[in-house]
Amino acid sequence: MYKISFFAVVIVCTLLSVTAHGHTVTSLKPTMKVNNLRCEYRKEPLGIDSVHPRFSWIIQSAVNAKDQYQTAYRIIVASSSSILAKNRGDLWDSGVVRSSKQNNIAYSGSALKSGQQCYWKVCIWPDEGDAEWSKPAMFEIGLLHPSDWVGKWISNGKKLPETDADFYKDDPAPMFRKKFALPKPIKKARLYITGLGYYEASINGSRIGDHVLDPGWTRFEKRTLYCTYDVTNNLQKGENCIGAILGNGWYNPSPLRLFGTFNLRDYLAVGRPRMIAQLHIEYKDGTTDIIGSDETWKVSEGPLLRNSIYLGEVYDARKEQTGWDKPGFDDKKWRNATLAQDNTGPLVVQSQPPIRVRSQWNAIKQTEPIPKVYIYDLGVNFAGWVSLSLNLTKGTVVKLRYGELVNADGTLNPMTSVAGQIKGLRQGTSESIGGPGAPSIAWQSDTYIAKGEQNETYTPRFTFHGCRYIEITGLVAPLPLKSVTAIALSSDVEEAGTFECSNPLLNNIQEVCRRTFLSNIFSVQSDCPHRERLGYGGDIVATSEALMSNFDMAGFYAKTVRDWSDSALPGGMFTDTAPYMGIQYCGVVWAMAHPLLIDQLYRYYGDRAIGDDEYEAAKRWMSLVEKQYPDRIVTEGLSDHEGLAPAPAPEMVTPLYYQGAKMMEVAARRLSKMEDAAHFSSLAQKIREAYVAKFVDQSTGKVGPGTQTSQAIGLYTGIVPDTVRAKCLSFLLRDIEEHKGHLTTGILGTKFMLDVLSREGHADVAYEIATQPSFPGWGWMLMSGATTLWEHWEFSDNTFSHNHPMFGSISQWMMQWLGGIQPEPDAEGYDRICIRPQTPEGLDWVKTSYKSIRGEIVSNWKRKGNTLTFEIFVPVNTTARVCLPARSVDEITEDGKKLSRSANLTGAGIEFKIGSGRYTFTVKSK
Repeated sequence: MYKISFFAVVIVCTLLSVTAHGHTVTSLKPTMKVNNLRCEYRKEPLGIDSVHPRFSWIIQSAVNAKDQYQTAYRIIVASSSSILAKNRGDLWDSGVVRSSKQNNIAYSGSALKSGQQCYWKVCIWPDEGDAEWSKPAMFEIGLLHPSDWVGKWISNGKKLPETDADFYKDDPAPMFRKKFALPKPIKKARLYITGLGYYEASINGSRIGDHVLDPGWTRFEKRTLYCTYDVTNNLQKGENCIGAILGNGWYNPSPLRLFGTFNLRDYLAVGRPRMIAQLHIEYKDGTTDIIGSDETWKVSEGPLLRNSIYLGEVYDARKEQTGWDKPGFDDKKWRNATLAQDNTGPLVVQSQPPIRVRSQWNAIKQTEPIPKVYIYDLGVNFAGWVSLSLNLTKGTVVKLRYGELVNADGTLNPMTSVAGQIKGLRQGTSESIGGPGAPSIAWQSDTYIAKGEQNETYTPRFTFHGCRYIEITGLVAPLPLKSVTAIALSSDVEEAGTFECSNPLLNNIQEVCRRTFLSNIFSVQSDCPHRERLGYGGDIVATSEALMSNFDMAGFYAKTVRDWSDSALPGGMFTDTAPYMGIQYCGVVWAMAHPLLIDQLYRYYGDRAIGDDEYEAAKRWMSLVEKQYPDRIVTEGLSDHEGLAPAPAPEMVTPLYYQGAKMMEVAARRLSKMEDAAHFSSLAQKIREAYVAKFVDQSTGKVGPGTQTSQAIGLYTGIVPDTVRAKCLSFLLRDIEEHKGHLTTGILGTKFMLDVLSREGHADVAYEIATQPSFPGWGWMLMSGATTLWEHWEFSDNTFSHNHPMFGSISQWMMQWLGGIQPEPDAEGYDRICIRPQTPEGLDWVKTSYKSIRGEIVSNWKRKGNTLTFEIFVPVNTTARVCLPARSVDEITEDGKKLSRSANLTGAGIEFKIGSGRYTFTVKSK
């Protein structure tokens, strides 16, 4: 890579410009277009805290051409849109850089300042044709330094309850307001704000933004996230008012003993709800003003009497104060806010997708199993809110309970979604196992007390629920279905992948997987959206690629990696969950979510920075594991959770330890830490030798206990020697046959086995397993009424969650094997693609697409008689290795002509490489 001189840059980017190949062209006939400009993975972000923000773009062919590449680029960043329009970059001009790089190119210009607004665009050169400028884009810097914060943390000044039991009493959510005057016309205004545990802000009575349950959950003592809002149009000349309501969230949780043991307040940074905010105003005359939170803000208690992340809310609408967040409100009875004692970490920009409303629909059915007890069926299991439209007498108390099931008599069954399995009293006492003051059964519930006005609406604010059914009591008559609305929430990750095929069962499984995934991404990837809501590493290890195949998870998973390093114990040991809340028994596989995500963020999104930042944390963890197990065999920890066969840790976890060492070797090589790489390579070899000697029968291929999981895990991780792989695979196939095409795998084995079977040429067996209608399997779940994935293969009406992502790895298998779209193992941001569609008998067609960071990839195929037709689209600036199920090159035609490119016969078919473009391949067997 080199830069052309500045003089050449000026000449190159005028109407008569010199391309990277040196020939003279005009800008009238571009062969490629540049769009989807991103800064730090976001479109025109407000508030980023990197002084070297990274730029990315997507290139599209202006014509249906093939083998197109970017040969050079030029990025310019300007302080105004007018300067940018002149093709000038007064902040940064990269010059013409001869490179095909299009992702995560770091800014390297003048020092950027807090609040600075920047405008940028990129010019690219194709391998043939004319240069092309993108449309302009914008980004804005947040508050980079602690000294930039004029606002102070404030609270309502109350003390925390003295006893655990007191936490369950009414404790109204505080409401804050600040009245101020603006004497001059405004040019621009930004509100920087956060609140713990949750907040909702308004200006002049209008809600700010569309985020809900903000900020994202972190280890608040390590990082607290804030957001930036453009509020220019919310302000007016003269009197104005900022308002904010605070919820408890994860910062002031109830002292529930989850599973009768874990009190969140013992492990999390906790305190009274608090907020910090500052409004930056730029007037049209060039002067500025800042209004920050301090003791002059007023505070009062509102109608939200109780709010708990697990237990729900109590809302008394009679206590509403109309106009409280508007300038004309009389706040004489309000008191001044109190400065809050600081126990939070640095304020950091919230860069992951915020939680938003994703969809809404009305209840589909209402029943009355007991007089005046109304059950509403919302049609599917989901996570979010249920909103009610009401016309009630003042003081009417309406109670709502939530559950995933109904009992045989039609009554609500809330037991699979009870918080922390708190179901009953401590033996020999009258105290709940949840601790003093906790309910004996910690079900999800909300209570609304009507104000007696027409067309009242109640929607929860600082809690969320996982449910399909809602029980409503306190009404004199049932509500119409249109008055009960399900509101699905999730982190607002963008759609990335699609899958559809000729088998309706697989289409339904895909829909159920996606609904489950979205139910479990509320700033952390949870195991379930009701009972635990915790970020378990094992679920991430099993499903991260399934989520990345469906959604853009770049920002979300970057936060997850940082959550893990923030949650590390004092010595550096990674924990089972992040943010950490006390559970620490699962071990290596759960902790390896950290290095695994670093590797996947590189392969899927080209994110090198996260590896740079987090490498030392991963290295410390691996070193601790190495010291913990000097014999190289992991002797403890959770392994194939919820499988149907024995899953001893040494046989199941040690191969993942081996995989972790190999990942660390790769990470070290990426950073040119060759001494570290050599160490991890040696460690991996020692783990492999110890494992093979102890657990691999080289005469039969049996690995460990010889279960489906132990065989698959040995093959998937590569810990089984090449000389034994065929025997190991045969042993696995025999076990599947003995179980009549059914699985016995759990959280890990399910993912590994489907992948191994397809990789080793037995996609037909994987397809048989995936489409089984009888127990155990996904078909059995769906036939039993599941609309989200279960935690356990067997139906549970009391213990196991019915909205659990870990068996969602099948979605990855469908998209990456039946559809065939995968990043190569050494890919950097999907620059090298593997397209290897599997065509098992019984499946007639598949349509798959994936919006990679470099553009959309398409892999469709259909069967007609003895002919298979493959439609493949590869984005500009990438290559793909294609493997088609043919016995010889003579069976394949490309766009109607005999395949002319170099190809190899492999065990999986015919393999060859293609560049960008649209292709139609036909395989016709005799």
